Amino acid sequence: MNYLIGDIQGCCGALDALLKKIDFSPSRDRVYLLGDLINRGPASLATLRLIRDLGDAAVCLLGNHDLHLLAMAHGVRKPHKGDTIAEVLAAPDREALLDWLKRRRMAVHEQGWLMVHAGVVPQWNLALTLQLAGEVEALLRSPELPDFLHTMYGDEPDRWSADLKGYARAKFTINVLTRLRFCDATGRMDFKTKDGADGAPAGFTPWFDAPGRKTAGVPIAFGHWSTLGFLERPDLLSLDTGCVWGGKLSAVRVDGGRRELIQVDCEQAQKPG
Repeated sequence: MNYLIGDIQGCCGALDALLKKIDFSPSRDRVYLLGDLINRGPASLATLRLIRDLGDAAVCLLGNHDLHLLAMAHGVRKPHKGDTIAEVLAAPDREALLDWLKRRRMAVHEQGWLMVHAGVVPQWNLALTLQLAGEVEALLRSPELPDFLHTMYGDEPDRWSADLKGYARAKFTINVLTRLRFCDATGRMDFKTKDGADGAPAGFTPWFDAPGRKTAGVPIAFGHWSTLGFLERPDLLSLDTGCVWGGKLSAVRVDGGRRELIQVDCEQAQKPG
């Protein structure tokens, strides 16, 4: 059985409860975790260890919070208010966990679903999305990682061009795959607005409603957008249901063409704002 699971953000108790609720067996089942495995929740270290110990039974995407941990580990970023990843950086198995983390995926196409943490700009088709994700994955695992992390943050370039090269290309890819909510028809992205779908800035739409989107018709599952919450369409699943904010942690069973939603309630770890 195959399950897609939304943002955990260090809520290890909720993840453990959800795995028990679906009667998860590593020898039989597989879970696809859609990024933001850690941070803001009460048990980031325990969450990483639990997921790592699932081995090949867990396929993990990297979200913006997971990349934030890698940047902090390399001295590129300072802690943010509400961060709960200091325990990971102080752990005796820190280096093993960080090495495991940087080997996770940026996008996956399995079980009939394209899985990303945040979204896809309208100019990308399935093949290009996976190609660009693979380029970033290779960079994260390379000796260039420390240098790249110093250039990873920022909102520019904010529009796709096939002429993008090097770190600018990787930076844009990461912004799309881990931060995107709203864009316009040209693929220009807005990173300021964090409201739900009806809060789109003038001239922008939720990325999945962008006209001419080349992944239209490709089933896509994503997280990242807690103010959007659970959204199900024929070719879309939004699975960040605000676990860390006291919402729910959600899984959807997707094998055999089914869509079975399973949720557990989560204790609030952070207040929005």
